Amino acid sequence: MAVQILRERNRATVQKVVLGATKEQGGTRSHTITVGGDAALPFHHFEGEVSRPVIAMEVQDIVPDWPEVLKEPFKDVINEPGRWAQKCVEAYGADLIYLKLDGADPEGANRSVEQCVATVKEVLQAVGVPLIVVGCGDVEKDHDVLEAVAEAAAGENLLLGNAEQDNYKSLTAACMVHKHSIIARSPLDINICKQLNILINEMNLSLDRIVIDPSIGGLGYGIEYAYSIMERIRLGALQGDKMLSMPVICTVGSEVWRAKEAVASVEEYPGWGKEVERGILWEAVTATALLQAGAHILLMRHPEAVAKVKETIDQLMVANNY
Repeated sequence: MAVQILRERNRATVQKVVLGATKEQGGTRSHTITVGGDAALPFHHFEGEVSRPVIAMEVQDIVPDWPEVLKEPFKDVINEPGRWAQKCVEAYGADLIYLKLDGADPEGANRSVEQCVATVKEVLQAVGVPLIVVGCGDVEKDHDVLEAVAEAAAGENLLLGNAEQDNYKSLTAACMVHKHSIIARSPLDINICKQLNILINEMNLSLDRIVIDPSIGGLGYGIEYAYSIMERIRLGALQGDKMLSMPVICTVGSEVWRAKEAVASVEEYPGWGKEVERGILWEAVTATALLQAGAHILLMRHPEAVAKVKETIDQLMVANNY
């Protein structure tokens, strides 16, 4: 007796967002990447179209304060953001580059606006993939830096972040004027997430240029709550809520590699095994869980974790025969 599979009939789809711009489109990218467009829950191929998630590898404008096991794969290029980005793309298969301008932090290296803009141009020249560019987290400095970056890279359709509820206006305006897309970041609160999207859209930035960062937790550090928020975002989108219909980006690498379980030494916790293997698995498992929750862009750090997750995506994108 044949088993009948009950298929969900969704009323709407996730908004498609195109990242990057080719020469014909006013940019310099070798190709664009489209995220979103799903008509079903994650990897429910039997119910509708499912878009392929992509991986962005992180590059910083200064040598980051990362564990040695994480810096090891990049030790030959970690002082040069352009070469670092190039290695991520050519050696490790990154779909996108996530450039974090951490050196702009006034409490850290305090790099100038001009230096930050130069770094963005260096990375743009080094690789042909679309770029995600985010600031250091200091509101005042990011205001100046990201406005200058948006102007200097006009037409490239960068994905710029982060726009938050208290400081979204200047970045939204810069994205509108210079033709970029924006990351709308909210603190694991679906109501704030939706409200922020409404506020950005009311400034006339179209919905197909907004990507949601709902904030996440690493494995063992709030991932269950993050999963539930992301699940509600996807269900809202499929039910026709336009203000929850945007693709989702997840900062996997930064959340995972600050967890004690990922970085503590084997001498300190001999029962946990080698830290390099543990950290890689911590990142890969976190990313895989978030794929199932509906992530479209995964921001990752360790190339071996990237390879494992790419293999998982390949398997999940094989349509079943239901």
